[in-house]
Amino acid sequence: MDAPLWTDTHAPALSDLPQAAVRDRLGRAVDEPMNLVLQGPPGVGKTAAVRALARETHEDPDNDLVEINVADFFNRTKKEIRSDPRFEQFLEGRSRMAKRDMINRVLKESASYAPMSGSFKTIVLDNAEAIREDFQQALRRVMEQHHRTTQFVIATRQPSKLIPPIRSRCFAVPVRAPSTDETISVLEGILEAEAVDYQSDGLEFVASAAGGNLRKAVLSAQATVVEHDELTMQAAYQTMGDLGNDGDLVAALDAAAEGDIAGARKAVDDLISDEGYDGQELLRELLRVARAKSDYGGDDLCRLYRLAGQVDLDLAEGTDATIHLTHLLSAWATGAGGTDGTRAR
Repeated sequence: MDAPLWTDTHAPALSDLPQAAVRDRLGRAVDEPMNLVLQGPPGVGKTAAVRALARETHEDPDNDLVEINVADFFNRTKKEIRSDPRFEQFLEGRSRMAKRDMINRVLKESASYAPMSGSFKTIVLDNAEAIREDFQQALRRVMEQHHRTTQFVIATRQPSKLIPPIRSRCFAVPVRAPSTDETISVLEGILEAEAVDYQSDGLEFVASAAGGNLRKAVLSAQATVVEHDELTMQAAYQTMGDLGNDGDLVAALDAAAEGDIAGARKAVDDLISDEGYDGQELLRELLRVARAKSDYGGDDLCRLYRLAGQVDLDLAEGTDATIHLTHLLSAWATGAGGTDGTRAR
């Protein structure tokens, strides 16, 4: 889509956030700035909520809100970090600096400069579950040193990955997945603002298919409107069938069934890293696709469901999703956990 994304053009104000508890907790942070941990599944609106808070809090949010996605550091080379226009001013002339030192310097410098308006600025660390413990210790020291002039907001889908000293310095703001009705309400507001024709069954289809991922629902609705100039059940079904990740999910299942565990692991890792799935969401999607795939018989599905039940608790506790889902697929392929000792295929 070449048009501006609706997630940007229809970004909510603080008062528009669909969850009353989130509105209340963030509303208190406007007048009494505090460090926060926004925790919840991918796509539920954590980043949108932080931006709404910043617009309410800062006179100059464009300059006093600093957003750093952890992937900006840990998934990039030193050259890519150094050439990022947000960071190059801090790293000029430091080409020999180790990557770890580069990251620490960007954090310190971002926290140390004076706010453009008011008495403090806000630094958001998104996808913080990917920060290694040694970097979290460095972050803790920066938070302590600059607590008077910098508010830290940490957004994560796995708060258990944060070290206790950081969690103890932040107020937790749980952001749950929105209900289907809440998602429909958000979509209705956007479609009416865009003067787009829609039908209620189309809205319900998009909202239900998103499974609590509000970002996915909004972008699916926009893709449908771009392609069909309206949002109906039929239009949404046609568009979303082209946009889904079912092919990648099938590839993960097939790789495991063929004994290619490395391929299965890569497919799982790509779905988590690139498509934003959390562990439990990806588990549900794998089960859905396996159920619909005619290659797998009843015994295969029963074995897969038994194994899924065993790893679901581990995923709920926030441990490494790629490891647990790869183990699930490996055990399924070799017949482990089943009663007949056969392979999945």
